[in-house]
Amino acid sequence: MSACVPARADSARTKHVHPPHSPPPGGPRRFRVAGADVSAAIAVFLIALPLSLGIALATGAPLQAGLVAAAVGGIVAGRIGGCPLQVSGPAAGLTVVTADLIQQYGWRTTCAITVFAGIAQLGLGCLRVARTALAVSPAIVHGMLAGIGVTIAVAQLHIVLGGTPQSSVPDNLVALPAQLANLHPADVAVSVLTLTLLLLWPRLPGRAGDILGKLPAALIAVGGATAVAALTGLLLPKVDLPSWSSHALASLPEGPVLGLVAAVLTTTLVCSVQSLLGAVAVDKLVAARPALTGRVKRSDLDRELLGQGAANIVSGSLGGLPIAGVAVRSSANVAAGAVSRNSTMLHGVLVVIAALLLVPALELIPLASLAALVMSVGLKMVSLNHIRTVTRHREVLVYAVTTCGVVFLGVLEGVVLGIAVAVGVALHRLTRTRITHDDVEGVHHVHVRGQLTFLAVPRLSRVLHQVPHGADAVVELDGSFMDHAAYETLQDWQKTHTAQGGSVDVTGRRPGTRISEPAEVDGCRCRPWTPWRNHQCERPSKAPAPGTDRRAAAGAPTGGSPGTATGPNASGTSGESGVPGAHCAPAATGGTGATDQPRGHELARGISAFHRNTAPLMRRELARLAREGQQPSQLFLTCADSRVVTSMITSSGPGDLFVVRNVGNFVPLPGEESGDDSVAAAIEYAVDVLKVRSITVCGHSGCGAMQALLGADPAGARTPLQRWLRHGLPSLERVPPDAAEEGRERPRLAGRAPADAAERLCLANVVQQLEHLRSHESVARALGAGDLELQGMYFHVGEAQSYLLSEDTEGGVFELVRETNLTA
Repeated sequence: MSACVPARADSARTKHVHPPHSPPPGGPRRFRVAGADVSAAIAVFLIALPLSLGIALATGAPLQAGLVAAAVGGIVAGRIGGCPLQVSGPAAGLTVVTADLIQQYGWRTTCAITVFAGIAQLGLGCLRVARTALAVSPAIVHGMLAGIGVTIAVAQLHIVLGGTPQSSVPDNLVALPAQLANLHPADVAVSVLTLTLLLLWPRLPGRAGDILGKLPAALIAVGGATAVAALTGLLLPKVDLPSWSSHALASLPEGPVLGLVAAVLTTTLVCSVQSLLGAVAVDKLVAARPALTGRVKRSDLDRELLGQGAANIVSGSLGGLPIAGVAVRSSANVAAGAVSRNSTMLHGVLVVIAALLLVPALELIPLASLAALVMSVGLKMVSLNHIRTVTRHREVLVYAVTTCGVVFLGVLEGVVLGIAVAVGVALHRLTRTRITHDDVEGVHHVHVRGQLTFLAVPRLSRVLHQVPHGADAVVELDGSFMDHAAYETLQDWQKTHTAQGGSVDVTGRRPGTRISEPAEVDGCRCRPWTPWRNHQCERPSKAPAPGTDRRAAAGAPTGGSPGTATGPNASGTSGESGVPGAHCAPAATGGTGATDQPRGHELARGISAFHRNTAPLMRRELARLAREGQQPSQLFLTCADSRVVTSMITSSGPGDLFVVRNVGNFVPLPGEESGDDSVAAAIEYAVDVLKVRSITVCGHSGCGAMQALLGADPAGARTPLQRWLRHGLPSLERVPPDAAEEGRERPRLAGRAPADAAERLCLANVVQQLEHLRSHESVARALGAGDLELQGMYFHVGEAQSYLLSEDTEGGVFELVRETNLTA
């Protein structure tokens, strides 16, 4: 239930009556915390304590403000937020924003700005706009974090060298030579020791390293530097925690109204975006964990905004720093095996205890050690993986402009610049259209790459008129948008060219954007490389001979499903089923149709049609694939059923999918007795060698394997099929009879109940095989590194509709993939 929807008014009056002779109800239920949550809370607390002090130091706020924010983030955001395992607190991404606010308005007004930012987050949560915030380009978000990281690192470098940072990056860079000439050896030594421990502690070799490596490197680095400084008697600036009685609280904001409004909006934006992106990342980390570590619900992003808003209101009121989800602590919480929000809340309680009882110990920490710790965090925010990602998607300009804007102008200014450049890049891509003309064996190919808008009409018209009168032409549209001006230009030219004796074939279009009817060739209107139409090439004129099957006379096979036509990027091939082009051959004129044909004739006829119609169009692409090798983006694991044509239902072509098919789309568990090395080998090859980025397990309606599994006799003869079907027994256990486990959530289709037990089993089988996938070593390793994602899919053959698995709710829901109109 949303936090903004009031509970029913009569809920408090509901009475639970027990039978008169039953024992009275027990006492109040005791609060219990799982052992995994306790150990995770301790691990997160040990990381949060030094980082909170370091971030407070970097912002110029009172050091106690970091502890307040860490405690409030753990308790308040942990209790109310929508992401159970995300740990909130003072974040490095807020350092630059907070430091600017403190310098401009003072600490008390900054606390008030934090309160108002929390109120704004509550409003956004009530409006349920959390998903909208994720529409910001990842290049802008990564650029913003990189800019903040550079700013933090440059500022903290001065403290590491024993000096005082300036107010901006340019000033810090100008002052750096003088600071290098005036080093403080003690500060540098403590900082170097801290950075060395941070770097080497996770890399300790051997069994001892495995045991000691469980302790947080941040705690060891700061603790070791503090111990060395204390034992050697170094005179260094150290943490100074004033009495809580003199702790500064929020006051009414003072300053220009527009400036304060901009400050509130900036704080709200950075806090919200970082928290929402962190929640999405936590969901991915949780999904990659083994199933034995406990089940955690997916994040409710609107509720997460409400939790962050409430935490910022409390933190600002108590004199704490702004709060957001923190990636380092959240990933540590997930890795430590936390199973509920109790770990986050308990970590906040531990911070409160430390702030009250460990003040003497905290005041031994050198500021140089904290500065070195925060500087390393800032450098990690400039992620090489993010840079590679934005480069691959051709958004490096957006990333670079955002980063430089944040570094030299400020966070809000840098983000605005990034958004402006992102919009400009999108408009440039929309208007950038490449139009080429080639003559291949007498056929003139006009290839259009990009979106066809009125801006491209002059170039399109000029290239089209280069095609000689009466020539055969193929216009290949490689784009998803065509406006009215381009449509009319292409249509008018096609009519004129056809009237002059030429032929025109417009290919690559989305279904429904046909320019005009294609010319008939030998009485058949099938054309290669056109969208799937599920037709059978019925002849408009000839009637079947007496005694001839009407379907055979129409050019369709006498049995099986309707014939396969041609498909986008498939060009007359049906992927793994059907005989390509077979239905385009002339019908038999007598006899009983296809039964009189020589053996193998249908296959040879299809191959001949491919060589004649399709091969010339796709030879260039296949030649490129032959030179460069296959580089598929995903592994598609589906059933061997002849009605499931992967290239058709995914609109993919050569080189796009690495396909594995077997009866029942099973993924046998690794190492199982009589397991299947073939499937395991394909998975390992796809993940480790081909570096696919996603794996899809696709089930379908009317699956014979599921029907056989429902009627299987465990004591029957052990035929090869029965031995194979044993891999589906775990799926069968997920769908017990209705009388058993009534409260158990099962995989289902959105909007309707499964049609029968076979469909219910098919959905459960997809979910079960995804769990089996996670047990494979190569898959688990890629998931842990964030290089792979798993997807579940269900294809309803009769409805020609596909459903994708969404795990937002318990049990898993298959959501219908809606059709999106991408044409004018």
